[in-house]
Amino acid sequence: MDKRIDQITDLIKKDFKLFSGIMFGVFFFVLFFQPFPIDKFDFNNRLVFIAGLGAIVFLFTMITRLSIKLLISYATDLAKSGLPFYLEGFLLFLLNTVAFAFYLRYVGKIEITFLIMFRVALIGLIPPIVLRLNDRFNELKIQNEVLTGEKKTMQEEVAKFENNNVNSTVEFVTDDNYENLTLRVADVVLVKSADNYVEITFIAGKTFTKRLIRNTLKNVEVQVKSFPNFIRCHRSCIVNSDFIAKLNRNYSSYWLTLKNMDDKIPVSRQYLLKIKEAL
Repeated sequence: MDKRIDQITDLIKKDFKLFSGIMFGVFFFVLFFQPFPIDKFDFNNRLVFIAGLGAIVFLFTMITRLSIKLLISYATDLAKSGLPFYLEGFLLFLLNTVAFAFYLRYVGKIEITFLIMFRVALIGLIPPIVLRLNDRFNELKIQNEVLTGEKKTMQEEVAKFENNNVNSTVEFVTDDNYENLTLRVADVVLVKSADNYVEITFIAGKTFTKRLIRNTLKNVEVQVKSFPNFIRCHRSCIVNSDFIAKLNRNYSSYWLTLKNMDDKIPVSRQYLLKIKEAL
């Protein structure tokens, strides 16, 4: 029993500001726009009468919200269907509309006409709409927090991967396994086919250096396959995506420009999609 009371108390505390905001919203709306003929009241009595409308909204909004949340806590499968939220909106609209009509008729002595009921119905829509908007805002807020956390985790993983990639080395093996070339992955710029050799462009110190090794580009592609930043862009070229400055197009041909280099690296249509994904 005490646990049930604590649960209800927590629910009231959580949404008390929301209930109060709806109550004051209805109070000021009726006070300034005067949708009902309440001119026969003096100013003080008018304020008391309108405060009664606000109290009705506060009371039924709180009761309906607490009832639906308690229902959800005992029937989680029902909550997944979304039915309680529609039921809450319908009950809240119905209770407020009926209570307003009785309050206007028997407390305010106002004749109930079609126009009056239409205005009552419009005001009765305010609480369920505000509750739904508030719930949707909270859902989006939670989703945003989850996505922000996932993004942060992914950024940490990417940073870790990039850090490992910078410190990793790749060995370019010659076909006779003689004079192999070992370089940091981060320093390798470009690998080009040159007849029976491949030309490797890499950074040594602060300058671009080229080295020929006896091998085929196909074999080199296998050697660098484990490093995703090496991309085949043409039958004659493999490029390090970290050095790509821009993908260029002229009519039906494509080529790459690399950072701090004047060379134009051809791009064939066969590898165009991979290049675009890398960029």
